[in-house]
Amino acid sequence: MKSPNRYLSELPTTIFTIMSQLAVKHDAVNLGQGFPDTEGPAELIEVAAAALKDNRNQYAPLTGLPELRQAVAASNMRFYGLDIDPATEVVVTSGATEALAACLMAVIEPGDEVVLIEPLYDTYLPALKLLGATAKCVRLQPPHWSLPENELRAAFGPKTKAILLNSPMNPAGKVFSEQELHLIADLVREHDVYAICDEVYEHLTFHVKHVPLMTLPGMRERCMRIGSAGKSFSLTGWKVGYVTAPAALASVIAKAHQVMVFATAPNLQRAVAHGLNMDDTYFQQLSADLEGRRDLLRNGLHDLGFSTLPADGSYFIVADISRHAAGRNDVEFARWLVEHAGVATIPVSAFYDPNGPEAPQNLIRFAFCKQPHVLEEALKRMRAALT
Repeated sequence: MKSPNRYLSELPTTIFTIMSQLAVKHDAVNLGQGFPDTEGPAELIEVAAAALKDNRNQYAPLTGLPELRQAVAASNMRFYGLDIDPATEVVVTSGATEALAACLMAVIEPGDEVVLIEPLYDTYLPALKLLGATAKCVRLQPPHWSLPENELRAAFGPKTKAILLNSPMNPAGKVFSEQELHLIADLVREHDVYAICDEVYEHLTFHVKHVPLMTLPGMRERCMRIGSAGKSFSLTGWKVGYVTAPAALASVIAKAHQVMVFATAPNLQRAVAHGLNMDDTYFQQLSADLEGRRDLLRNGLHDLGFSTLPADGSYFIVADISRHAAGRNDVEFARWLVEHAGVATIPVSAFYDPNGPEAPQNLIRFAFCKQPHVLEEALKRMRAALT
């Protein structure tokens, strides 16, 4: 029998799976997995449940239910002043990861190069590999997660087809500044390329304004902007995403979506439409609650002797383990922490290209999208193990 896809067959078990298994084995507080440990808004769940009984459970339209596409367009205008045509410039997908794949499929061909910024979400590299593209990685510089202009400029070349920009960023928690966004926009225009913008944490920022690249001059026709109901409403299991893109690109993204999935659960789409139309106070409270949890964990880590890197958005904060590592690298320390303190984290080296230069070995990622008492328990366990 001939072998299956070699690349996928040879992918190792991810560190995320390993750490989750260790967390179960050691009955650990799991701050490795990036999802909330509480349900999202009750009114959205009620809308979704009621929608199951309204006799509209067959295939939804390919690009999404009209009410959700309208809600996505209205959200773009309300928060960012973007005038979006819901009929031609919005595509609803089965989660933001599918949206990412559809956007890449829409513009990438074998031999193209795509600029990525490390540390990066672990799906990016495999997706590009499977499409036959080459990743050109540029590293943010700790401890401030600064974007190196010279390295970014050098990553663009004749074969560049797109840049994949994640802001707010997983795992760094970085929200790109307007100055950095203007630099990226200049390079996108100069090299005549596309920008795939992973903005799933758009509403999870802390006293820092999220600015979509699409709002900058000349970017409206080049950007594909990805949003996530799972992140915006703390309902990650629903897997409802949406892409905002110019009509010419949206039509190709829709074709990729058709090949992979075709349509997304209609009752969930109706509930997400309801969510996107909720009052601004919901989104403000979501951000404020998460900021409080970030501060609780960050301050506790500081009390334990960890330094932390800036985290202005997302679910995550990165800590420097140097004071406690005792010669262990990030993977070894993360294992030690789950085995001896009963707290699971993720080593940040997992978010770098394994075929690139050596990744930082002194950083681990904590997810703070958990209930305060869970974060306090994790800090209590670490205090007992480290002092």
